[in-house]
Amino acid sequence: MIKDADKKGILQISKEMSELAAKAREGKLSPAEMSGGCFSISSLGGIGGRYFTPIINAPEVAILGVCKSSTEPRWDGKQFVPRLILPLSLSWDHRVIDGAAAARFNAYLGQVLADFRRVML
Repeated sequence: MIKDADKKGILQISKEMSELAAKAREGKLSPAEMSGGCFSISSLGGIGGRYFTPIINAPEVAILGVCKSSTEPRWDGKQFVPRLILPLSLSWDHRVIDGAAAARFNAYLGQVLADFRRVML
């Protein structure tokens, strides 16, 4: 788990994520490194699939499901143009997070990912 991600830049998060992934593959993650989170990301991109319903890992309050991206035709008002599409599925605990706020988060995340340069800001 990446702790205090809101206080870190993308390079630091990437470094920590790589270190944790290596420990996970080796079976060396400690219980402290796997607990205390409030949000998870689950990816099915490596095995395919279009959409899924990610299940929240209690006591966390939300989880984002990411599927495999694909280039698909999209109408731009004049013609069909190729667009890279990344299906996202967000599950959240309604007792903690208002549904409208969760929908706004998902829309904002889509905007940020559409122009990845914004991540660096």
